Amino acid sequence: MKAVILAGGKGTRLKELTVDIPKPMIPVNNKPLLQYQIELCRQYGLEEVILIVNHLKDTIVDYFGNGEKFGIKISYYLEEKPLGTVGGIKEIEEQLTEDFLVLYGDVMLDMDLERLFAFHRKKNSEATLVVHPNDHPYDSDLVEIDEEKQIIKVLPKPHPKGLWYHNMVNAAVYVFSPSILKELEKGKKADFGKDIFPSLQGKIRMYGYNTPEYIKDMGTLDRLEQVEKDIISGKVARRSLKNKQKAIFLDRDGVINPDKDLIHKTEDMELYPFTAEAIKKINQTDYLAIVVTNQSVVARNLITIKGLGDIHKKMETLLGNQRAKLDDIYYCPHHPDKGYPEENPVYKIDCDCRKPKPGMLLKAAEKYNIDLKTSFMIGDSERDIRAGRAAGCKTIGVMTGKGLKNSSVKPDYFFANLKETVNFIATDSLKKDAEIALNKLHTIPHKPPIIISIGGNTRSGKSTLASYLKMFLNDQKLQASIIHLDDWILPKDQRKKEINVFHNFQSKKLVSDIKRIIKGETVELEAYINHPAQSPRNISYTVDKEDVVIVEGVVALSLEELREISDIKIFLSIEEGLLKEKIELFYQWKGYDNEAIEALWQQRKPNEYDLIARDKQWADLIIQSY
Repeated sequence: MKAVILAGGKGTRLKELTVDIPKPMIPVNNKPLLQYQIELCRQYGLEEVILIVNHLKDTIVDYFGNGEKFGIKISYYLEEKPLGTVGGIKEIEEQLTEDFLVLYGDVMLDMDLERLFAFHRKKNSEATLVVHPNDHPYDSDLVEIDEEKQIIKVLPKPHPKGLWYHNMVNAAVYVFSPSILKELEKGKKADFGKDIFPSLQGKIRMYGYNTPEYIKDMGTLDRLEQVEKDIISGKVARRSLKNKQKAIFLDRDGVINPDKDLIHKTEDMELYPFTAEAIKKINQTDYLAIVVTNQSVVARNLITIKGLGDIHKKMETLLGNQRAKLDDIYYCPHHPDKGYPEENPVYKIDCDCRKPKPGMLLKAAEKYNIDLKTSFMIGDSERDIRAGRAAGCKTIGVMTGKGLKNSSVKPDYFFANLKETVNFIATDSLKKDAEIALNKLHTIPHKPPIIISIGGNTRSGKSTLASYLKMFLNDQKLQASIIHLDDWILPKDQRKKEINVFHNFQSKKLVSDIKRIIKGETVELEAYINHPAQSPRNISYTVDKEDVVIVEGVVALSLEELREISDIKIFLSIEEGLLKEKIELFYQWKGYDNEAIEALWQQRKPNEYDLIARDKQWADLIIQSY
């Protein structure tokens, strides 16, 4: 296969940088952009690169020559007058007798080209357009693809006012069959995105290849600066699908948008105020943002597949307007329960994709080469958490939507909303603290189990740290388990009024039980439920071959006998204003109104919060909550 690179642009938006050198020769981390493209072509075994040149062509020819020193054949076509993105290719059609790759000389990319070529061959495509979501779809050339990835609509910019659209942008990377050449007019200046693709819609086999890999034009100074940063950081190379990726899988209703119960009208799709900011933050990391959503509204015959697509168009448009994007959306239209007269029987099946089955996550993992062990599943329902577990992801629950209120399974982490969740993932702020704890652990004589106690006020992040630390230690080949002291809290109807926090935790029983567990005995109890909708559950604790036992809870450092058996004592410190804010969110989730929450704060501040705040004096390590 040959590649054609359009390298004749002047780069007027790059101002003084292109006075003496053509745009494709602008250095990015001390190497011309065009060299990155040529090296990519050589890496994937392309036989020849044809450079279409014009502006300051001698600079390009002198640098690359015949390509011998770059390990690939390079030839040139001089475009005497600019003919857009189309004309030069038409002029060299006698050299393009087989499928060929087209690149624009101002685009930085690192792609697994073999995946692209395989897609092109499998679809028997005449024109394969590389497409992707971007953070400015409102001023980009858009395409719409069907379930088979065939392009059914091309939407050049500018777009009609009020249009809802899928964020699927022409990335200006193409694989063409020679058959497309007969559709081009010789000597005529034209643009593929604006002039050719709209006219070919429905006339030839034209497909969209969606990829999250790094493809960014550097036509402005700001973009050039960003591309150079991404090259230096390694982000450009990391996003190639030849490398393992990681993803944040998102449930839709209750996580991204309010759950209005079986949403089947476009007007009912609204984002939470924090959603776009959170997803934009994902976009700035190495994680893919992928929605996996059960949509039984199709099986219930409340909406068609097209209607569901319209809802997703609105969601993607609203996100794009705030410069956020989803890398893909997977939905399950099925429902297993049959026999209702109004149902759509085509979708009333027991499928592999409906959560809690992990089918959608596994399908995405195969397509995008995702390492599920380093990925997260965020959801508001038990089936989200079960699906994430079944796929091998770390799981995170949120208080929005269904809020896991009646769930019988616990996620690895639990946060107020998507914004708080993404901040936790993106900053990875606990890694430094976990490393400090590990270093302290290595100073302790080997006496399994080593006891790490984590104390601090309610909502300060103790259980989050405990879960993180457990997984961190497991990665270090240390077996760790967690004892949650909340499981000893008395039910509300058994507590005495005006008695402090130590009564609520059944201090004497708690200390006795913890000592028994550490000795290897099994302790069974009816665990405290922290939401009225949850059902009572029995739990048992046993320590067997653990290297480390993590004891986490409000009173973990308060009780002298627990401190005496602790090898490492950690305290989570939280400022009063933030503590009150988190308590308000937590009790709103539990169904309290604002007046009841304020009364609770006034009652518990002297009898719990102020008492626990003193426990930092016992800590070996103090961590500030944010």
